[in-house]
Amino acid sequence: MFITFPDGSRREYADGTTPLAIAESISPRLAKATLSCTIDGAHSDAFRPIDGDHEIKFNTFQDEDGRWAYRHTASHVLAQAVKRLYPQVKLAIGPSIDNGWYYDFDADFSFTQEHLDAIEAEMKKICKERLPLVRSEKPRAEAIAYMESLGEPYKVELINDLPEDAVISFYTQGEFTDLCAGPHLDSTGRIKANAFKLTQCCGAYWRGDSKRKMLQRIYGIAFPKKDELDEYLAKQAEAIKRDHNKLGRELEYFTTVECIGQGLPILLPKGARVIQLLQRWVEDVEQKKGYLLTKTPLMAKRELYKISGHWDHYLDGMFVLGDPDDETKECFALRPMTCPFQYQVYLNRQRSYRDLPMRLGETSTLFRNEDSGEMHGLIRVRQFTISEGHLILRPDQLEEEFKGCLELAKYCLDTVGLLDKCTFRFSQWDPSNPKNKYEGTPEQWDHAQSVMERILNDLDVHYSIGIDEAAFYGPKLDIQYKNVYGKEDTLVTIQIDMLLAERFGMYYIDENGNKALPYIIHRTSLGCYERTLAYLIEEYAGALPLWMMPTQVRVLPITDRCHDYAEKVVERLSDAGIRVEGDYRSEKLGYKIRDAQMQKIPYMLVVGDKEAESGSVAVRTRAGGDEGVMSVDDFMAKCLKEIAEKVKN
Repeated sequence: MFITFPDGSRREYADGTTPLAIAESISPRLAKATLSCTIDGAHSDAFRPIDGDHEIKFNTFQDEDGRWAYRHTASHVLAQAVKRLYPQVKLAIGPSIDNGWYYDFDADFSFTQEHLDAIEAEMKKICKERLPLVRSEKPRAEAIAYMESLGEPYKVELINDLPEDAVISFYTQGEFTDLCAGPHLDSTGRIKANAFKLTQCCGAYWRGDSKRKMLQRIYGIAFPKKDELDEYLAKQAEAIKRDHNKLGRELEYFTTVECIGQGLPILLPKGARVIQLLQRWVEDVEQKKGYLLTKTPLMAKRELYKISGHWDHYLDGMFVLGDPDDETKECFALRPMTCPFQYQVYLNRQRSYRDLPMRLGETSTLFRNEDSGEMHGLIRVRQFTISEGHLILRPDQLEEEFKGCLELAKYCLDTVGLLDKCTFRFSQWDPSNPKNKYEGTPEQWDHAQSVMERILNDLDVHYSIGIDEAAFYGPKLDIQYKNVYGKEDTLVTIQIDMLLAERFGMYYIDENGNKALPYIIHRTSLGCYERTLAYLIEEYAGALPLWMMPTQVRVLPITDRCHDYAEKVVERLSDAGIRVEGDYRSEKLGYKIRDAQMQKIPYMLVVGDKEAESGSVAVRTRAGGDEGVMSVDDFMAKCLKEIAEKVKN
């Protein structure tokens, strides 16, 4: 057989040679580093013999597929260790994920840290045993009978749900066998016993369904070298410090109350102020870009959502007021999006081609019935506020207006300091989607996606492609961001819509006097404000840039004699539009400074008898810097300049 390598070179090998043996023939170092391989574009085990001509790529830990195989094998080692120590525990699933792996277990006890320590010790033993992994296949009936004999009901369910023509494969290491499609490493000994760590255990519904049993999910991370693990754990420790769900509560930006409900955070005065500042700023920026401000209802009758198609495609994600199945009575739903409401602004009167583009913007409160297992702090909630807008335009205006939307979003994200860490995802339809969630013709979708692709390429946007991630009415560009733990969510969406205008009868009169259908762009400038606040807290570790800090300056009188002067300084700064407060507590100055630093307040103005006499302030920063004594006017000028320029930290 002839094997072709990524550089185009070819070598001949005997049929039945394994990719690992092929790697060894090239270099023993390469064989040692090879964790899996890609054969003709398909990810595969490196230890399985192959026949015939193929293209082969060897995957190391530097490759995503190599890391996936490494960590997937680690998940099997975890499952084997659990079964050795606690044979009564039932196995569910154990995939590799972006930053490690997890395995779900059904146990009649709760895993404690002591359990995790024991499991981790057993995993190290399994790695040192250097157990070879052996792949096998079984017919469906035999596979089911085998898993039933092992008392693994979750595996039986998984097999039953596989397509009729699916290959049902198993991997065995020592006494342990698991249902798995692979691929895996060739031996448990390839996993470094001192370079993995079980990181946490939490609850997880079986198959993500809140109506199914709650299982226990053990997470882990693994690397080929101990120093890489140590580096990762250090970063995780820093991530915990920055976690908005912890830090945001400590700094009193938000809280949650059980009797109000999950995913319904209370914005405390600090958090409310930051979001107000962002909203006002975005509205002002949009106004300068020609956006018309709207204010629309928070709910509507089901008839509106039926016209838009959301009733058919999004009902499970909506909060419904009334019986959705009783057509004899009014039924309302809280809005999960603003588009069908803003369309009514366009429909208020007949429009001409001269009226287009019409750019409509709104600070919208939206409601989405998120799954309880998906909600996290401010990042994913059931009620949120968003800079939502819709552009109604002629087809010939599509490219220019899409470009304008993207430039606006990038400007906003750059100003708040998040753009550098954003990624771009072109979400497309999947014509073979079995749920058939998409509306419109293939021709319409091909046209919209080709236009969007050309725009993105012309703008030199580096993007990945997400198949089957489009909305039911059009493709979209998602601007993504990761939280401190590496979990990715969408910040901003820009979406082309070629269907809803016709549904709502949104015609305009063209230059020839004929009725024509416009295109619609759905977009946000900064996305969900609650999510943005979460990312800002994490990005800046709570020390937000001066312009968006709830309290920008704190005045610290040294003694009670200086209170009058401190109050005058506070008044002058406040009159200038600076958010300032005075600390008049009978505490030592050092305590007041530390407290202000803990609250991440950007500037502290220390005032004593000398400062009162000279009309000056001693300026300190939250980072501990001493900027010396300056006049109140000079400090005000410095502060206002930093605010106006929206200086990042």
